[in-house]
Amino acid sequence: MPPMLMYPHIDPVALQLGPLAIHWYGITYLVAFGLFMFLGTRRLKHEPYASMTGERAWTRKDVEDILFLGVVGVVVGGRLGYCLFYKPGYYLSHPLEIFFVWQGGMSFHGGMLGVIASMIWFAHSRKRPWLEVTDFIAPCVPTGLAAGRIGNFINGELWGRFSSPDLPWGMVFPQSGSMLPRHPSQIYQVLMEGLLLFILLWLYARKPRKLGEVSAAFLVGYGVFRFIAEYFREPDDFLGILSLGLSMGQWLCLPMILAGAAMWGWAHKQRS
Repeated sequence: MPPMLMYPHIDPVALQLGPLAIHWYGITYLVAFGLFMFLGTRRLKHEPYASMTGERAWTRKDVEDILFLGVVGVVVGGRLGYCLFYKPGYYLSHPLEIFFVWQGGMSFHGGMLGVIASMIWFAHSRKRPWLEVTDFIAPCVPTGLAAGRIGNFINGELWGRFSSPDLPWGMVFPQSGSMLPRHPSQIYQVLMEGLLLFILLWLYARKPRKLGEVSAAFLVGYGVFRFIAEYFREPDDFLGILSLGLSMGQWLCLPMILAGAAMWGWAHKQRS
């Protein structure tokens, strides 16, 4: 049996300046926002955005505004989504703790709904089609997701299910309460819903697509990759495995996949 890898016990605090602690997780969020800005400015060179003129022209200011609204949507939606999807009974009894974000608890699916709401606001304020906005941002999102999962790994949280002792990259997470090897599911998610999804979407979006097709590709791509990753990720201990042997994350992915498939079918039938 190969020697087991041990979680390296990374200090979650990257830098301590007196009473001020800078956490790695916060740094990964900053990296995610920086990557979005970097990719968004390059997305301006892609069609149809590069050829839009007049009031329809896309500018760097649009990317900056989308980033600001997206950050608000991620934080508010992610927190509310966690409270509603994962612990509705608890937060109904302790409503003030909804605001205790420092205690942890964020949901990607809730964050996505928050971003959708913020993009609706942006599209309305700029008098742009909503799907034109979501098609613009979709290829710029996965690298931010990858940065967030790296933050999860550094924090030693959201570890995977038990793996075979023969798995070369099986890792022991002592903080899980077990010394048996587990799948480093955070890294799986970095590679699948982060890097691989980014490459596929970026290449797909470089060519002109019908309105809504890029957004649909993101919904299907993320939903499928996250659904797969959930088979290796330890379910939340307060939920466990739900009906049909699926986790909460998988159940939340199913409507994403279905909505994405329906949107792509609708978009594909539209005139170019």
